[in-house]
Amino acid sequence: MITIQEGSFLTLHYRLAGPDGADVVNTFADKPATLSLGTGQLAPAMERRLIGLAEGVRERFELAAGEAFGTRNPELLQRVKRKLLAELGDPDAEYNVGDVVQFPTPDGGGSYAGVVRDTGENWLLFDFNHPLAGLPVTFEVHVIGVL
Repeated sequence: MITIQEGSFLTLHYRLAGPDGADVVNTFADKPATLSLGTGQLAPAMERRLIGLAEGVRERFELAAGEAFGTRNPELLQRVKRKLLAELGDPDAEYNVGDVVQFPTPDGGGSYAGVVRDTGENWLLFDFNHPLAGLPVTFEVHVIGVL
């Protein structure tokens, strides 16, 4: 029987749900996911749950608050001046609480997201924490294949 080891290449269906039970990701109704363990495609806590599972197994895991995506970091709440936002993107853009905004990385090779949490006349308060940071999550998996 083939079991998942560190570095395994996997084909699986998985579902990740927040504390309210709503799906964040769910591949069960579509094509299965393929991933390589240890490459950061899943949070380390979720990868650890997969180690030792055999092909064909279906499991459900409850991860405690902060276990999957860390605790909320208050330093990741940052005010950004509207002037800077205009320089980085559309100068006519309007922002509302709850909007997700992409920011370029300093090297320009990638991006990261922040959620608007508050607005002021000359600034917006962004939350750069993972949306599930500090929250319990449910991780359900059906292992289809292991290489």
